[in-house]
Amino acid sequence: MSVQVAKEYSEQLGVDGCIKIFEQFRSYEGLYFFLGSYLSSSEDPEIHFKYIEAAAKTGQIKEVERVTRESNFYDAEKTKNFLMEAKLPDARPLINVCDRFGFVPDLTHYLYTNNMLRYIEGYVQKVNPGNAPLVVGQLLDDECPEDFIKGLILSVRSLLPVEPLVEECEKRNRLRLLTQFLEHLVSEGSQDVHVHNALGKIIIDSNNNPEHFLTSNPYYDSRVVGKYCEKRDPTLAVVAYRRGQCDEELINVTSKNSLFKLQARYVVERMDGDLWAKVLDPENEYRRQLIDQVVSTALPESSSPEQVSAAVKAFMTADLPHELIELLEKIVLQNSAFSGNFNLQNLLILTAIKADSSRVMDYVNRLDNFDGPAVGEMAVEAQLYEEAFAIFKKFNLNVQAVNVLLDNIRSIDRAVEFAFRVEEDAVWSEVAKAQLREGLVSDAIESFIRADDTTQFLDVIRAAEDANVYHDLVKYLLMVRQKAKEPKVDGELIYAYAKIDRLSDIEEFILMPNVANLQNVGDRLYDEALYEAAKIIFSFISNWAKLAITLVKLQQFQGAVDAARKANSSKTWKE
Repeated sequence: MSVQVAKEYSEQLGVDGCIKIFEQFRSYEGLYFFLGSYLSSSEDPEIHFKYIEAAAKTGQIKEVERVTRESNFYDAEKTKNFLMEAKLPDARPLINVCDRFGFVPDLTHYLYTNNMLRYIEGYVQKVNPGNAPLVVGQLLDDECPEDFIKGLILSVRSLLPVEPLVEECEKRNRLRLLTQFLEHLVSEGSQDVHVHNALGKIIIDSNNNPEHFLTSNPYYDSRVVGKYCEKRDPTLAVVAYRRGQCDEELINVTSKNSLFKLQARYVVERMDGDLWAKVLDPENEYRRQLIDQVVSTALPESSSPEQVSAAVKAFMTADLPHELIELLEKIVLQNSAFSGNFNLQNLLILTAIKADSSRVMDYVNRLDNFDGPAVGEMAVEAQLYEEAFAIFKKFNLNVQAVNVLLDNIRSIDRAVEFAFRVEEDAVWSEVAKAQLREGLVSDAIESFIRADDTTQFLDVIRAAEDANVYHDLVKYLLMVRQKAKEPKVDGELIYAYAKIDRLSDIEEFILMPNVANLQNVGDRLYDEALYEAAKIIFSFISNWAKLAITLVKLQQFQGAVDAARKANSSKTWKE
């Protein structure tokens, strides 16, 4: 009857006033029925809460469960606190509130401390498996026995969100708790990255052959697991980062922990131009440590031409010639797979020519498989003449070698000595031409003869006549005649004989086949007062007129008269 009265006078008293009257007389049953008539039409949080409160206090548990599940208007915090204080035998109303409004840790703590474990199981298994990670986290905080937690996890195995579960356990340092659960998932074929990340972390913590997992498992996230390893064992972090090619992370962890040998090996193996540029950047405070390890360990260990090529290119791009020399010395001069590499030997010498010329001669002496002609020319351009000479000599490029001695070092004596050592015609020819230019005519003629070189006979004739070395010229022209039939050569030979008074040789020569223009030769001999020689020529060619006047010059008058008669020329008689 009181409920009917309250309903009838509720407009005058107000709903709040009616509620106070029922509470004053502790008439919760009346309040329950009174508010029940308003609940569906009211959005007042207080009415919904008071209804839940009254239903709970009158044992209407099903109604409490329904309203906490369906109503959107009660104060969740206030309702949660009330239900916890009320300690109803049925926890479902509290479960509804906490599940809907995010009080899962509070719910878990309440249920665990009140020994309502079956409700925890029911919540996780049937109501919301997705919140299991929050439940597990709270149970760990409440120091719940591990067996119960493990059983709870395994009971909802495939429905559990792995990532938040791992997070809850990891931040409490209790990852190992998940070992059995994770192994079950893996055995069922799970490729979930979070499953494998967590399993990897557990293996790392337990030190159960972590290297095998890190190198063979294809499913974990290298960055996540690598980060986890950093404070535990940086070398394992390197393994994880290498597997995932996490360049930045690997460089950071190796630099921070002075693991430069591992860093160098990774950079060499990666063969990535951008990565090389980063570690060789002048702004990198650890650049020197890296270079030392690349030079001393990483590259000497490598048997990959591609890796060596990438490293060399990187050093060149970074304009580090001295460091490049260090690098090349290590892999070329010391026993390695690349000791005889043609390109690397070339690069080592050429780099030294440009950056450290003091090393060049040693390299030339120690190396054998480089481009002698090209490297030698580079040495000449760099004015490293002794090195260039050594290169050309080493490769039996003897003409180039002697030209360095002649044109650059400017030592004819050394050139002659070298020519005697190699005994090559072409070398003697170069020496001869240089001697001729320097006015060493007799020496030049000797060298031309050794060279068996007739190509310069005009220059030799001119120089020999200027130097008045006709004995030498005769020897040269005799050699030339063996190869060439030139009127100039034969004529000059007669003239040379005349100059050294070898008249019998002239007589002998003109009786042999020759191509000399004897008339011209005779005229020249006459003009230069070489009358005995001219007499032989004019007599041989029966030029009686010329012979007559030549004999006059020789004061052989009877002969002159005889010749004039043969000439039968008034002009001759006049002369």
